[in-house]
Amino acid sequence: MEQRGVIGERIAFFGGSFDPPHFGHLAVARAARASLGVNMVLFAPVGAQPLKPKGSMASFADRMAMTELAIEGEPGFAASPIDAPKADGTANFTFDTLTRLRSELAEGSILYCLMGADSFLSLRKWHRAAEIPFLAPLIVGSRPRESMNDVRAALPEGLTVEVCAGNAPENREIPDQEMEMREFAVGNEAGQTSAFFLLPGLHEDISASQIREAVRGLYDANDQLGSLPRRAADGFLPSAVLAYIREHGLYR
Repeated sequence: MEQRGVIGERIAFFGGSFDPPHFGHLAVARAARASLGVNMVLFAPVGAQPLKPKGSMASFADRMAMTELAIEGEPGFAASPIDAPKADGTANFTFDTLTRLRSELAEGSILYCLMGADSFLSLRKWHRAAEIPFLAPLIVGSRPRESMNDVRAALPEGLTVEVCAGNAPENREIPDQEMEMREFAVGNEAGQTSAFFLLPGLHEDISASQIREAVRGLYDANDQLGSLPRRAADGFLPSAVLAYIREHGLYR
């Protein structure tokens, strides 16, 4: 996808393994689109995930293809190769990708960094993590019953977060399913501030590793993939992604 020339738009970078892309990923992206008026969500499968030294189970090409199938027909969703494997085999870092995106987007565009709860909880381990919120404001898909203490504990050392006026009080779990998106302010010791958005509670308890394990257990002695349980087909994966996995024999 050509990134340049998107004038005055709200663009959310959504990186991850997408191994495979599932309904939980779509729920986070849809919530960002609905709550923040994001015009474009860039789903960017990562070539080499620094925190997963064993790499992804499916190839980058397969994960790109599945991502394209998962988001097909979704307004404002696009698969992006911006985090493709590097020629030298080194890891892809979100900080570097966001820096590149910022340089390529047209003047007047706003770039966000979108992530699910699991990714946010690992943020402290990311490369130059404390700088990322100031490159692109964070949009995080929350879990039910998350508190301000959970948010503070996940932020990189040296960063603070405060509730913006009109939002939930600090002693209240945020956010409930019926509540709207909540906005906070992240700050650092240099005096920089950035917006931080917590999406309404998302209840899609979906694990890509559990999906892969479910698929692996369904290959028979002839290495043929049988039918996935109805819950896996209807509740976890878009049907086109499931068909691709079957056709290409992924996750044996």
